[in-house]
Amino acid sequence: MNLTPAAKTLLQNRYLLPQETPSELFCRVADAVDTPRAKDFLQVMNKLLFIPNSPTLMNAGSSIGQLSACFVLPVEDSLQGIFSTLATMALIHQSGGGTGFSFSHIRPAGDPVSSKCGVASGPLPFIRVFDEATNAVKQGGKRRGANMAVLNSSHPDIMDFINAKNRGGLSNFNLSVGFDAHFFHCLEHGSQYDLINPRDGSVKTSIEARELWHALGFAAWQSGDPGVLFLDIINGKNTVPGLGSIEATNPCGEQPLLPFESCNLGSVNLFRCIAKGELDEELVQTVTRRGVQFLDAVIDVNRFPLQKIREKTLLTRKIGLGIMGLADALILMEIPYESTEALCFADRTMALISREAHETSRELGEEKGSFPAIEKSIYKGEMRNATVTTIAPTGSLHLIAGTSSGIEPIFSLASTRRIGNRSATLVHPLLKKYLRTLSSGRDILMQVKRTGTLSSAPVPEIMKDLYKTATEISPDHHIRMQATIQKHVDNAVSKTVNLPEHAGVDEICRIFLLARSLECKGVTIYRYNSKKDQVLSRGCEMCRVDM
Repeated sequence: MNLTPAAKTLLQNRYLLPQETPSELFCRVADAVDTPRAKDFLQVMNKLLFIPNSPTLMNAGSSIGQLSACFVLPVEDSLQGIFSTLATMALIHQSGGGTGFSFSHIRPAGDPVSSKCGVASGPLPFIRVFDEATNAVKQGGKRRGANMAVLNSSHPDIMDFINAKNRGGLSNFNLSVGFDAHFFHCLEHGSQYDLINPRDGSVKTSIEARELWHALGFAAWQSGDPGVLFLDIINGKNTVPGLGSIEATNPCGEQPLLPFESCNLGSVNLFRCIAKGELDEELVQTVTRRGVQFLDAVIDVNRFPLQKIREKTLLTRKIGLGIMGLADALILMEIPYESTEALCFADRTMALISREAHETSRELGEEKGSFPAIEKSIYKGEMRNATVTTIAPTGSLHLIAGTSSGIEPIFSLASTRRIGNRSATLVHPLLKKYLRTLSSGRDILMQVKRTGTLSSAPVPEIMKDLYKTATEISPDHHIRMQATIQKHVDNAVSKTVNLPEHAGVDEICRIFLLARSLECKGVTIYRYNSKKDQVLSRGCEMCRVDM
């Protein structure tokens, strides 16, 4: 196992049990998930070809035993229902999972309530209560919990929701507005859009659709929130429509789920599937099969935080196998991320993984039985899992695997990342390897460490194209990459459209519409430096120069 210093630090800080080594961690996980197949699972994990989600690494074989990353919980329009959900959220966070909620059923602020002739406070104060509770519960004892709050575009409090992040707080929440087809009809025709009271279905007021759309773009320009969920597209591609409508996703948006459903994720490391400048398709197929078998086995050994979550999860047996290391794989093949060739590679590769993953789930269905709700699904014949593929952000996992995150381009060629109480200096290893071949490599490296890019470095243009960072890539290409991958994904795709500081509000609104036209299930943007406390920054001026 060839771990980077950053990977070793991260594992020690968050994942290893007392006195445990990284090799022992993977042994613990493989044995706990499926003893008969433990050897096969251990092989792909030891080679960093496949890594499951963080709760599995942290909790498999331990007293906690909760292995899923993604949960969606319902929020009812009653104090009892709201605080019951809050208690369940705390249990999930304590075990390492992340939670998503639709607050769209809560009556709007000022609406009458029956007790003592009072008035409702609306969804926003309750979202803030959930946010404060998250502060108090450390996720899995290792990190703070993460949440997604969704509010339908037709909710009377939608404008307050759109502007919530810019009024402070909600540091533990991502926000997304859930849109339907009717809104975009009104937007296209410049007409009024009705805001509906969820309590009784009455029209509370009407606003210009374009006013709402511009407010959304401006709020996202200011802080990156809210993102957008196209709920009509999500439900149009729901694999189990007979169980009802999907209203929310997990914190990063890649996993749309029904209320009380959970899902466990894992990723194939494409970077380690490149041999002699080409994708080893046979290896990808093998790792995909192992990944699906592993994730399905997780469901059966999982200790769910609530009986109802167990029941709903077993009904559909959803899993989410995805990829990471796309950007690094492209560099190894000398294909610029921002190119038609990169889109073609992503298309072929995700199609290959999707076919193999679904075939493996079908075989598991023949061997062990299909998911119980299959008669309410789109599938004909046997199928073990209602969904099989997802693209996760792989926030920590890509560091363990020593590769780029998810399907994202490189954010910065040099950066500093805080891991616990230590800082890790990260300089892209393939770039360092290239710079060692240049007589001026050390000077260029110092420049890269200051700026995070090669844009002004004295290197050939082809190298600048190959090592383009996220904000140097056109927004349209970000969206086209997401849409290309989404064609082959059952669930959704976690992807951020990184924008330079000078990007405007109209550009953001245009990007949102492009994502919809290309049938993405959602979209998130982030304008560089729009937050004072952004997690990642380009360059690391205080970094030590080391070739």
